[in-house]
Amino acid sequence: FAESCVAGKSNPAQCTVSSRDMTVYIAEYLGVELGDEEKKVARLACAGGNHVARMRSLYSGLKSCRAAVAAGGGGKACAWGCLGLADCEVSCDFDAIHMDKHGLPVVDEDKCVACNDCVEACPLDLFSLQPVSHRLWVACKSLAEGDEALADCEVACTACARCVTDAPEGLISIKNNLAVIDYSKNQLATPLPIQRCPTGAIVWLADGRITKGAAAKRIIRKEPLPIEPSQ
Repeated sequence: FAESCVAGKSNPAQCTVSSRDMTVYIAEYLGVELGDEEKKVARLACAGGNHVARMRSLYSGLKSCRAAVAAGGGGKACAWGCLGLADCEVSCDFDAIHMDKHGLPVVDEDKCVACNDCVEACPLDLFSLQPVSHRLWVACKSLAEGDEALADCEVACTACARCVTDAPEGLISIKNNLAVIDYSKNQLATPLPIQRCPTGAIVWLADGRITKGAAAKRIIRKEPLPIEPSQ
């Protein structure tokens, strides 16, 4: 990367691990333009912690998401949901990911350097690197139909399309039973589309907080759901 900056093929602002002050210093030292690169952070497309997402069986193998997937899926009812075995946390060398009390990884955006290690570590492709300006977010990846998705996870997207109706035309669409945001139209995004989401699957991210809409079901349960074997 340093050689690329000197050659003028990259700019210091593209360095993911340096602070703003450091990239300014690098640009001045090299005598090159700083550049204008928006900060990116890792985002998780799942909110199905063990208090809202059902388990079909108990996984007792190696504590690894990748191992659980190889051994039959890890026991979670939702085939697209986070398994909570912390491969992402282990992969992060910057102490930016920690598992919460419900078995979901939480990203510290101040520490995240968009290194992509968690993206590569997740066997279910639940992580992606997103510009911080992408505040409207679908915290779900389930492709199951509405009732089935809800039976597996209380905070799943049910493809009800209320967010599509409430958003500017073309910003959100339903594809394969899942709300999908077209970030090429991100300048049109506001918190309005989250307000009528019944499960809180679509959220607004700002100032380190996750905001759900007024219609979202409030989950007060703290304990993990009991295991419900498949019939």
